[in-house]
Amino acid sequence: MAAVSGAIVLSALAVPAAQADDGRSWTLEPGFTAVQPEAGEKSKRAFGATAKAAAPRITSAVVNAGKPIVIGTKVKKTVSFSATATADAGVGGVAAFIWTGKSIDDKDSFGYGPNEKSISCKVVSATATTCKGTITLDPTEMINSDATTWRVGASAVTEEGEEFQAYAVSRVGVQSFSQLTVNASPEPVKKGKIITVTGKLTRANWDTGTYKGYVNQSVQLQFKKKGAKSYTTLRTVKTGSNGILKTTVKATVDGTWRYSFAGKSNTAAVASAGDYVDVK
Repeated sequence: MAAVSGAIVLSALAVPAAQADDGRSWTLEPGFTAVQPEAGEKSKRAFGATAKAAAPRITSAVVNAGKPIVIGTKVKKTVSFSATATADAGVGGVAAFIWTGKSIDDKDSFGYGPNEKSISCKVVSATATTCKGTITLDPTEMINSDATTWRVGASAVTEEGEEFQAYAVSRVGVQSFSQLTVNASPEPVKKGKIITVTGKLTRANWDTGTYKGYVNQSVQLQFKKKGAKSYTTLRTVKTGSNGILKTTVKATVDGTWRYSFAGKSNTAAVASAGDYVDVK
């Protein structure tokens, strides 16, 4: 299989730079180098050519293995992509990108393209090439409404230099990172007495670059008896002002308490660390 090398280069994808009302702008420049086939590959492609040429197309594009991309407030997040394209003339290269908005050229659209130096490609047949690489998202450029489902597109070039693209090959979720704490007290406690279990659920707020309390959310209170291997859910507790959690239970046996949040489409799931309470 041939690896990325050669001279055909996509200097820029035919996607207009967008300037949104919030001041953000983006432009997509894949800039990857095409696969240059060796003599054997050229013969194989000539043999595989059909009498009626089919239009080149993107057949697949997947980002982060299809799993949600979870992002905090400060650290950039780099995720993988894999994209495949076909063309009768052979495919020189293909790269994925992600974007959100009503349309690709809408003034409020926003997105990220591939990291040029990350891309590597392999010819998988006479007419198809698969390329893999990475895309980096920067939370300092993002706003809260970006926590949603993004479209995955891809741009490619044939061995003859013809550029083609697809703007919505698949989708990928983008979620804000969440944090959850727990404190069970008093420690130790006499059997039959009341234990107060408090905590706080927060999530990344990209508008402010900080973590903010996530209010009115259902969180599970869980307990793991001393010596047990797994937690048992006892009840559901709603977060209040600033994401605060508070409930009370009767002390019966030694064990570990924690809170668990199942997550939402725009917010990642999270479980707190456990807090062990010794019951006397």
